[in-house]
Amino acid sequence: MQEAAGVLKEGFLVKRGHIVRNWKVRWFVLLQDKLLYYKIEGGKKEPHPKGRILLDGCTITCPCLEYENRPLLIKLKTKTNTDYFLECCSREERDSWALDITGAIHAGHPVQVQELHKMKNSFKLLENISLHHIVEKMCDNSAGIKLTRNLEQGNRYKETFTGSALVDWLISHSFAVSRFEAVTLASMLMEENFVKPVGARSTEAMRYSDLSEQFLDDSTALYMFAENSNKNISSKEELQFNIAELSGTIVKQGFLVKQGHKRKNWKVRKFVLRADPAFLHYYDPTKEENRPVGGFSLRGCLVSALEDNGVPAGVKGNVQGNLFKIITKNDIHYYIQASSKAERTQWIEAIKPLT
Repeated sequence: MQEAAGVLKEGFLVKRGHIVRNWKVRWFVLLQDKLLYYKIEGGKKEPHPKGRILLDGCTITCPCLEYENRPLLIKLKTKTNTDYFLECCSREERDSWALDITGAIHAGHPVQVQELHKMKNSFKLLENISLHHIVEKMCDNSAGIKLTRNLEQGNRYKETFTGSALVDWLISHSFAVSRFEAVTLASMLMEENFVKPVGARSTEAMRYSDLSEQFLDDSTALYMFAENSNKNISSKEELQFNIAELSGTIVKQGFLVKQGHKRKNWKVRKFVLRADPAFLHYYDPTKEENRPVGGFSLRGCLVSALEDNGVPAGVKGNVQGNLFKIITKNDIHYYIQASSKAERTQWIEAIKPLT
């Protein structure tokens, strides 16, 4: 899974199947004219691609909100009208993939590339824009913004949405053409008291930041409709431990390959590292339920890189390279593989201060 000549970008994405509409993790490689995807077996990329997406004549939709429980999608439509849905692990990763794929699609058309860069940083809100109209659309039962329960620092907030979710929604419904425009529009909604911040992160930004930075395009900043702000909020005392451990601040997230404890097989999981309290959880990215399939407290853990020469002790199968190990205070060993040495180092450096 190392970078090769001609590769513009590579990494794990979750892809929707064409015949059976299930979701599978695949290793994607972006080239100048195509997007290849590979199956991963035993921590290794198979030698031949499982499929390819030809980029000539493709159109890209990002953000794509066609799947309510998968907000981090990119949609590609080929010139033969075949739709591909690709899910990323974070908003930042999604936008990075979308920008690189868009650049590859328009690589032979320099004028279009210049226009795309202008649009990315553009600022031209719609004429005669009505904030009341936007709020009405946001509240629509079928096409409105999705309201969810969210956790922050042990508090559970009902009927909220994140800052990045609102920015995605404004762009996908053509109220803005860039994230910069959407953040400005969201700030106007907040200033006119249609939307208000809830939770420490968004509230502190409103109190202490400059006007241009008061609304956060962030997946951890929470907001709600002002009319809902008096509804009950659950406190720390009412939460069970397994819910409280998910309320920490997200420090890092991404796709890694993990060895199972019982069958010792290797599977791609989405890992989420949280602080206060310090926990590492992992999720099955093929499932729509946003519930971890496992996780553990980092207090008292040991984390270290494993040798890249040969298969280290404790690792089953012919899996080697970019491995690291976490030993919990209960002496449970987790073997994890990153996609590169640099990524492995980043994860280890992020985990160590939380142990």
